[in-house]
Amino acid sequence: MAKANPLQEQLLKAGLVKKSKVAEVAREQNKARHAKAPAGPSEIQIEAERARAEKVERDRVLAAESKAQARIAELRAQARQIIQDRKVPRSGESEYRFSVDGAIRTLLVNADLRGKLSSGALVIVRVDDRFELLPRAAADKVRERDASMIVLDHGQSTGAEPAAGTSEDDAYYAQFKVPDDLIW
Repeated sequence: MAKANPLQEQLLKAGLVKKSKVAEVAREQNKARHAKAPAGPSEIQIEAERARAEKVERDRVLAAESKAQARIAELRAQARQIIQDRKVPRSGESEYRFSVDGAIRTLLVNADLRGKLSSGALVIVRVDDRFELLPRAAADKVRERDASMIVLDHGQSTGAEPAAGTSEDDAYYAQFKVPDDLIW
């Protein structure tokens, strides 16, 4: 055994410590003196870890975006299927005009379809570059999936009209008579 320091010898003589405990402490002190100090992470390792963390975050964001786009495409496909299954066949010779994206569009309808459109029982939806008529229940399902497909809905109140000014406007316009047979 290596030479113990005087304090350890005194503690051994007094019986306060055991010889095995003194030897164990001496070995630990010797290891601590001769062992290499743990090297901190090098600058290259820190940079590599930061780059890896950035890549993981970037991949997570890209995966979330692609998942959101897939969900939008799925909802749009569901809306198209609803329109295909529930569209009302158009018939008639009377023109029904409505505006879409600043342009006036025309559908040929009969008097029954015109009445249903005016009351809000039917809704006009856009699928690609064509327009279809849908019953209200199917249009509500389409609105849940993709509201941008709804072109004209007289049964749905728009938030653009102020509710307070409508009674004053109605009173003012009541003085003008509108012909019964006016078709726009």
